[in-house]
Amino acid sequence: MANVEQAELTTIPACLRMAAADSPSVEAVVDGDLRLTFAQLDAEVTTFARAAVARGLRPGDRAAVWAPNSGRWIIAALGILAAGGVLAPINTRFKGEEARYAIGRVRASLLVVEDGFLDNGYLAAVRGSDPRPPADRMPVPALPHVRTVVTIDTTDDPFALPFERFLAGAEAVPAHEIDRRIERLRPDDIADIMFTSGTTGYPKGATVTHAANMRVNLAWSEAVGLRPLDRYLLVNPFFHSFGYRAGLLACLIRRATMVPMAVFDADRTMRIIERERITVFPGAPTVYTSILDRPQFRRFDLSSVRLAVTGSTIVPVPLLERMRRELGFESVITAYGLTETCGTATVCPPDADEHRISTSCGKAIPGTEVAIMDPLGVLLPPGESGEIVVRGYNVMAGYFEDPAATAKAVDADGWLHTGDVGRLDEDGYLWVTDRIKDMFVVGGFNVYPAEVERLIAEHPAVAEVAVIGTPDARMGEVGHAFVLLRHGADATGDELIAFCREAMANYKVPRRVSIVEEFPRTPGGKIQKFRLVPAT
Repeated sequence: MANVEQAELTTIPACLRMAAADSPSVEAVVDGDLRLTFAQLDAEVTTFARAAVARGLRPGDRAAVWAPNSGRWIIAALGILAAGGVLAPINTRFKGEEARYAIGRVRASLLVVEDGFLDNGYLAAVRGSDPRPPADRMPVPALPHVRTVVTIDTTDDPFALPFERFLAGAEAVPAHEIDRRIERLRPDDIADIMFTSGTTGYPKGATVTHAANMRVNLAWSEAVGLRPLDRYLLVNPFFHSFGYRAGLLACLIRRATMVPMAVFDADRTMRIIERERITVFPGAPTVYTSILDRPQFRRFDLSSVRLAVTGSTIVPVPLLERMRRELGFESVITAYGLTETCGTATVCPPDADEHRISTSCGKAIPGTEVAIMDPLGVLLPPGESGEIVVRGYNVMAGYFEDPAATAKAVDADGWLHTGDVGRLDEDGYLWVTDRIKDMFVVGGFNVYPAEVERLIAEHPAVAEVAVIGTPDARMGEVGHAFVLLRHGADATGDELIAFCREAMANYKVPRRVSIVEEFPRTPGGKIQKFRLVPAT
């Protein structure tokens, strides 16, 4: 097996070619009945690339994939890159207008969709109204650049090509044309455009190079201990950095097996872990909470899982302890990153002490910097709180065709301003405490909701919590907590407020608590705090 450190010197398609050469018989993709070795995956990717070229995809052209995790998503995405294209993953929870905006923003010429996913009707969503179209392209008035639409599933749509029919077009392009395109790709070429999933406004497309993708995910996989032949359950969606970069690309670099999952379901997840002997199972905190809340989880054999990686502004310590104690996961690691940092800024090394693993987000990945900055642009010493800033090869090349937004996010010294609040300790470990915009002031004291949320999450009945500031005639603002209880648990607002009074300073204690059945969320799963409305 080749030295994986070569990965940082290559492009993504070149990395796949290396994997096909040095690990040809290693299982690369498992998706139901679809099972591909790395040699077979490379062949399928080359076929897709040839078909894309036959349909007019040129080097540098953007191509969008709007579909859930699957083996065909992997083939399409890597095929786009092998043809010299730029991949634009589209959030599967986007509605028509949101998807049309993202696809149109990058002027994608090729669109790959799974039309029937969750009964959404993606083709109708991107088409919008349906006037008579030009004869040579799909009728998408808002998307004049889209010339080819490919459906991962079957379709009767006369303007879209089913996957197999699209692949049949590969015969028109010789394989050596793809060899030539891969050879001409350079590490500094843009590989993908991934859209931010902000809670307000239009999403921005962060552009990332092949070199950044390779180097960051080599560093990530080394830090967390991803090994060759690991079997990695890809629950995190591919439209997100966690799923695509720390998942698909990390597996490609490490020669680990990719087991994509379209929609998270706790029971199905446990069955797949047991059947496929999954060894690596990263996910958002809610993924593990959902499994722990299933009374039958003890009936499944989850002992194959060696490594779990989670990341969030707040990961409750009790959750980490339960993952180790009740699920039996050997290593539980936390990390921190943004779309604009190629998905990764810090990782907590497995050999860190228990306190740091449980409460911090780890240290900056090698070759990059993480610092804390005050509002005047002054870097702060360890222990002081301020805005988290990141500098290094993991910072995006910029927002797609938006120099003004790029300049606002990345200052003249190369620091990416994250908008997150945190602090560093003497050894460089990062604690993320909140978002700057979420802070509110109670009687002259700054309150960071994430700190309050972390403390409330210590209550055994609490599954998730979100805290916002609300107007108050005497104090200016006071906290209001919205709480989702654990399955089968019971607690009143008064009980939770009493718990808070024992755990935090009085000015931080929420004055009101609302028990909720669910939270409003962005398509990426983040709680939309601006939609939390206190009951009157």
